[in-house]
Amino acid sequence: MFIVDDSLFSRTSCKKTELGSKVFDHTDMHFKKGFRMLTLSWSDGNTLIPVNSCLLASAKEANIIGPVKNFDNRTIAGKRRKLAQTKAPEAMMALLDTALSAGLKADYVLFDSWFSNPAQITAIHSKGMDVIAMLKKSSRIKYSYCGEQLNIKEIYSRNKKRRGRSKYLLSVDIMVGKENPIPAKIVCVRNKANRKDWLAFICTDTTLSEEEIIRVYGKRWQIEVFFKTCKSMLNLIGECRSLSYDALTAHVAIVFTRYMLLAMEQRQNEDQRTLGELFFFLVDEMADITFHRSLGILMDALMASLQEILKLSDEQLTAFTADFEARLPKYLRNALHPEAIGA
Repeated sequence: MFIVDDSLFSRTSCKKTELGSKVFDHTDMHFKKGFRMLTLSWSDGNTLIPVNSCLLASAKEANIIGPVKNFDNRTIAGKRRKLAQTKAPEAMMALLDTALSAGLKADYVLFDSWFSNPAQITAIHSKGMDVIAMLKKSSRIKYSYCGEQLNIKEIYSRNKKRRGRSKYLLSVDIMVGKENPIPAKIVCVRNKANRKDWLAFICTDTTLSEEEIIRVYGKRWQIEVFFKTCKSMLNLIGECRSLSYDALTAHVAIVFTRYMLLAMEQRQNEDQRTLGELFFFLVDEMADITFHRSLGILMDALMASLQEILKLSDEQLTAFTADFEARLPKYLRNALHPEAIGA
């Protein structure tokens, strides 16, 4: 399955950052400086792999704070900047097209309510993939139900809800889309954060059961964990201070590669540890190769080369080593012989 979501790529200042913008952060419902990091990932339900991403600037010129540089639209740099200034639903379709053209396949595309409008749902379905997404409770978005055009609130209010310990409150079949409507299923569930509220999901695969739709959509949470891991442990936000849009894009790709290494390590070794535990374990492994150990490896390699090429005897090699070490600064001599310091 493909999972699509965005997360705030914050910047403390955007006056000199190329395409730096005021973007809306739907987590705390405020405008902030930076970019929206739109990410397309692939998952089999167990391992999530980032596939593609785009640092979205604001689509409104008034909200762009940083400089806007002009590039030939035929170049990669020009295409990248053009995509960065498009709206998120259009950018999402571009990322999906790129993934499909690269040979990646998925049965389902998962995303939250920020991308779930009928135009996107029908466009994705036309590419041979089904959609499972959360719906907006908008009065302007209509669905065809029982021969009428109704919004999700009207559909919910007109139907009897399931009671007891059922996993869902309501399930109805509808048609979504204006020009070429397609069949879909809407499933309403109780909001665990607020028992008086409800959430609605849509699935274009009407053969799936309600329980399966809820289970599959739950896999979308993997991308939230992915964002948290990249920001907390892999220095996604704080490491790169470049003002170039290309450099920031490259930095995101490097961080995603770090995550993929950790994800594959966890998958191939069937490791039960979390990615966070694996990260710190690998960092500790790297720290085990200390400075004096590295210097010792280099010295051993140098001595072996001298003996092989110049055919030095053991006595000559010992004399050369003693003379060479005597010319080194004291801290390097101490690093070569840490046991002498301890004695």
